[in-house]
Amino acid sequence: MEPPTTRRPAGLFVGLCTLDVIQLVDHVPAPDEKLTAREQTVAAGGPAANAAVTFAHLGGAPRLLTAIGSHPLALAVTADLDRAGVTVSDLASHSADPPAVSSIMVTASSGQRAVASTNATAHRLAPPDDLDALAAGCDIVQLDGHHMELATATAHAARGAGRRTVLDAGSWKAGTQRLLPSIDVAVCSADFHPPGTDHTPTDTLRFLRQHGVAWTAVTQGDGPIMWAGPDGGGTIEVPPVPVADTLGAGDVLHGALTHHLAGQRQLTSREFVHALRAAALVASRACTSFGTRAWMRSGTTAAGAGP
Repeated sequence: MEPPTTRRPAGLFVGLCTLDVIQLVDHVPAPDEKLTAREQTVAAGGPAANAAVTFAHLGGAPRLLTAIGSHPLALAVTADLDRAGVTVSDLASHSADPPAVSSIMVTASSGQRAVASTNATAHRLAPPDDLDALAAGCDIVQLDGHHMELATATAHAARGAGRRTVLDAGSWKAGTQRLLPSIDVAVCSADFHPPGTDHTPTDTLRFLRQHGVAWTAVTQGDGPIMWAGPDGGGTIEVPPVPVADTLGAGDVLHGALTHHLAGQRQLTSREFVHALRAAALVASRACTSFGTRAWMRSGTTAAGAGP
């Protein structure tokens, strides 16, 4: 008898991809000040891209739907994603313009970061002709809200195919309200401020529920994660760790959460809390090393990501 095979969960990730140039510094320089960085790393970045890389590291098969282009700098982005196991569908492959570049300084003493980037402003992406097939061919879809027209169309296609949708809500963006009715799970940062709310986690969770999102959570850095579902809610403690770099921690959390949810047919409060807790553990580990890739060399895998 042939041994049983375990299929890797397939995820479709839609949103921003950048080239991240990350410098580890003693302090953010003052005007006209020059300083020498302690360390430097360069990698593909952006919420959707980092989440897809995390998904691949934990054993999944991710596809990233994004804009990168054919500029020489874009080659570094696609090469990095290929090494990480991410399949890329580049909807701006014809563009010779440079990709979005994020210039990032991480303060060594605190792990806090300062970021400057053009994000997704250079491209308006129309949905590809095979979007329905891409959505149907995966187990789960994650969106970061960048490239909103594409995100909304993908979420709608995923709903039509019966695939769970996960929103990485880092901040409120134009068009977010049109996206929410097609979202099953939304995990927001404390900087996600829906219009007309008091900017508290409780208000954010209530707003999302009122707009059709069944499973919601708000992260608060190293503070507790607040969550809510159809039959309850609560808080989840974030594991304390020595912080070296907080860059991309939220992206890692979303990638790990999406990986844990990919195999769940029916979601319950117990399963949602388990997935959030496991994802928070992975994200916390990612904060213990400089850059967005070093933590992956420390042995955190799908088997080691649980509580």
